[in-house]
Amino acid sequence: MSDKTILTYRALVFILALSYWLYQFDGIFTDPFGWQFRYLTIWSLTISLFVAGQLLSFSCGFSDKSWNTLTSVATVISMVVVIQYWRLYFIDPLLVGSGEIPWHQQYYLHLVGPALLWIDAFFILGAFQKLKKILFFISVFSVSYPIWMEIILRPINSIPIGTITNGLPYPFLNDMLIIDRIIFYTVSIMLNFLLIFVGWFLSNILFRKIRQKLISS
Repeated sequence: MSDKTILTYRALVFILALSYWLYQFDGIFTDPFGWQFRYLTIWSLTISLFVAGQLLSFSCGFSDKSWNTLTSVATVISMVVVIQYWRLYFIDPLLVGSGEIPWHQQYYLHLVGPALLWIDAFFILGAFQKLKKILFFISVFSVSYPIWMEIILRPINSIPIGTITNGLPYPFLNDMLIIDRIIFYTVSIMLNFLLIFVGWFLSNILFRKIRQKLISS
């Protein structure tokens, strides 16, 4: 895989990520407080956009930093988004608001966009090289998002309306008791850490030889 091919790929990934990130601002003034950043998917899209920009900058020679750790973190978060979204979707599409966004946006945010990031992380960059740093950043993320929902979004917003509480961005959470939500958050955090080691295995064991062949070709 030539440097020119990698540059072209990263440019395409960046343009797509930027386009869909900007697309999220449509109708922002009518959204509840927190706007599109109420959703974990948009947290994932935002960090993926930043990573895509930095990887493109690296390929262009504007930076000598590969952003390996942050790419790894973005990969883990995007994996969480894909797993949680499609798990809930197959239980009941209404749990994730299926049909509320255009189909192309749904599939980009929850499948295509993450897959493009994974291709770079596993087959080009070789992510998951510094586990301690990845564990630290994922720990910060794992705590930050539930706090954002429970401490800021829930008290301020009156919708979505649930049987137990209001304001949490995902409707099913508003139908859960606080203890059930804590259990849900805890299981999700455990998934975050499990996926760090899944990512390490994929990058350093399963796909390592494939990546070396692609880079040397």
